[in-house]
Amino acid sequence: MRVGIGYDIHKLVKDRKLILGGIEFDSELGLLGHSDADVLTHAIMDAILGALALPDIGNLFPDTDPEYLDIYSINLLDRVVEKMFERGYKIGNIDSVIICERPKIAPHREKIVEKLAHHLKTDTTNVSVKASTSEKLGPTGRGEGIEARAIVYLEEIDA
Repeated sequence: MRVGIGYDIHKLVKDRKLILGGIEFDSELGLLGHSDADVLTHAIMDAILGALALPDIGNLFPDTDPEYLDIYSINLLDRVVEKMFERGYKIGNIDSVIICERPKIAPHREKIVEKLAHHLKTDTTNVSVKASTSEKLGPTGRGEGIEARAIVYLEEIDA
């Protein structure tokens, strides 16, 4: 078995789509980044890569490469999942949390879990997505950004 942890944070700005866990939210603000800045998917990818002792997403998908400009992060997740299977592992389970004051995550949680599970090639019962606020503290509390954390447990495929 292998365990990894991931974290990401991006600034909220106007004139950007807000995508979390591959799902687009109806929002006047979106996350700023070279890709679509999907903090949840980024945290999950880094957790998987960490469990595999591979470089993080910044090394694999650098923000200096035009190939990744505005890319849908779910497409990058697919590449990370390929690496996971190539090394003989599958998802045991993922526990994740999105930290923001808004938007409300609960109405979209099921869709996010379904989207992620599909691309992680696992059952929805293996993917936990929670949401929390930071009680008005720090940049997320002031509504300046959104952050996400994820922990992943990988199992050997033949185990």
